[in-house]
Amino acid sequence: MIRFCNSKINIGLDIVARRSDGYHDIVTAMFPIGWGDILEIVPAADGVTRLTVTGRKVDCPVEKNLVMKAYRALAAEVELPAVDIYLRKIVPDGAGLGGGSSDAAHTLLLLNDLFALGLPLDRLAAIAAGIGADCPFFIYDTPMLATGTGTDLEPMDLPGLGGLTVVVVKPPVSVPTAAAYKGVTPGEPTERLTTSLRRPVGDWRGLVKNDFEPSVFRQYPLIAGVKADMYASGAVYASMSGSGSAVYGLFERANLSLPDRWEQPGWSLWRGVVGKQ
Repeated sequence: MIRFCNSKINIGLDIVARRSDGYHDIVTAMFPIGWGDILEIVPAADGVTRLTVTGRKVDCPVEKNLVMKAYRALAAEVELPAVDIYLRKIVPDGAGLGGGSSDAAHTLLLLNDLFALGLPLDRLAAIAAGIGADCPFFIYDTPMLATGTGTDLEPMDLPGLGGLTVVVVKPPVSVPTAAAYKGVTPGEPTERLTTSLRRPVGDWRGLVKNDFEPSVFRQYPLIAGVKADMYASGAVYASMSGSGSAVYGLFERANLSLPDRWEQPGWSLWRGVVGKQ
């Protein structure tokens, strides 16, 4: 059985408070996009669960891969047979696109289907929350307002995005999430994100912000340059996704002239249309 594990972009990201447990309370809109990995799971012939990863290199031991964590988390809840798992990595890591979190969530969904476990989505999301903050979003895989540590989810409608072209670029740098959080000063925004997102997309520039950008851009000018190039190429809105390093732009036209360097080795580029996975 095969699933395609799409990624996401963050539309606005307010870091509103540091929690007593060391984590942060955030407010962000998560939006699924079609750039994704390919996951296949089949029953194991020899009774041993294995993960085989191909495609992009993943700098992580197999046993620490979120896919294996997802298998073990579900196996702690219900009895699972041994399986062979094949993961084709396409989405770059260290990008703020949730590629690994999506793989983990889709592992839970696929195992649930493969073995007819009948677990409801809310229970799978609860299991996913123990794996990673972005994981529950991918269980539902629909636009969501994420609050708390990112695991409190509320469906939201963003009709103004329909039909827009999305371009996502990851430059050849990665931003450690822990380091990105150290660079921010939490605080309430001047306008709630939910209010800002009700405005036309063309009004989002300068209003719908990602609180990671100021410190990340100072440390990684290359990422700031990608955002500037998005606007120079005609984006109606552009932002870094999550803690970076990927930057996305929303365009009203599909015929785009984009910088040549985005096609060079070490860079990753994807484009699609909102509403088409």
